[in-house]
Amino acid sequence: MKKYIFTTGCAGFIGYHLTLKMLKNGYYVFGVDNMNNYYDVKIKKKRLKKLKKYKNFKFFKLDLSDKNKLNKIFKTFKINSIVNLAAQAGVRYSQISREPYVKSNLIGFFNLLEICKIFKIKVCYFASTSSVYGENKNFPLKEEYATNPVSFYAATKICNEILAQSYSQMTNTKFVGLRFFTVYGPNGRPDMSIYKFIKNLFENKTIEIFNKGKHARDYSYVDDVVEAIFKLVKLKSDRFKDYQIFNVGKGNSEPLMKKIKMIEKITGKKFKKKFLNKQEGDIEKTHADITKLKKFINFNPKTNLKKGLKEFISWYKLEKNISN
Repeated sequence: MKKYIFTTGCAGFIGYHLTLKMLKNGYYVFGVDNMNNYYDVKIKKKRLKKLKKYKNFKFFKLDLSDKNKLNKIFKTFKINSIVNLAAQAGVRYSQISREPYVKSNLIGFFNLLEICKIFKIKVCYFASTSSVYGENKNFPLKEEYATNPVSFYAATKICNEILAQSYSQMTNTKFVGLRFFTVYGPNGRPDMSIYKFIKNLFENKTIEIFNKGKHARDYSYVDDVVEAIFKLVKLKSDRFKDYQIFNVGKGNSEPLMKKIKMIEKITGKKFKKKFLNKQEGDIEKTHADITKLKKFINFNPKTNLKKGLKEFISWYKLEKNISN
């Protein structure tokens, strides 16, 4: 039986990499993206151009808040599963502009939940975030720990989790929430720190280091993250409970300053640094406990930070035609 996957945010960072992997493995993917201008649309168009080369890919430019267009797709095509990676991203941006988060992360997600109910979707995998944990002193972070959002973005993601749990009781759909921990890698988002730091380094510009450099993150390489999602997608629906949450990370925490020194060593260049206070909505440290995912799909992240940074820097230099 052919597996038809409805993937939202297909022109986004993780969405692009996952869609590409599914297409290469013979899945039929209905990709959706609203192509918004949160960051340069040219980047999304470039990703989309690569996806459109595959005959088993069909693209719809669509905002999930448009319920009528969404319904029309599901009435027209037989779709087995949904992978929802579409969202208004960005912790810091959510502190100053909240309406896009309501439209995409709440209304759009609710429309997908209704789709699951009406069209009897077998499994809905959806993106959540490590930001839902908020500030925490108990590490590594386990899925059962209490959530404590300190940003509006995190609050919308907790709402997604609660709504999905509710719909798991009133539908036959299995809901699988994925709490991502600082995903980075080639074709990454320009608003993420690794991208911004390396861009500024090669342009000889100053980088802003918040919280005086005292942050630490569980950096997750995109190939490892996509492999985890793909392994979940391949499973039969009866392997899942009605509702489950998984941490998706590397499983260790790296200090921000260590990352900065590592980039300097790899490139042979020195950053111009400006140290700033902690920004509103930022979390000081993240560190995922990935025991649950390891047991469920034999998840074993292969890419350490040094290797991941080397891969990203090589991609960036090639992308920008940088020879030195």
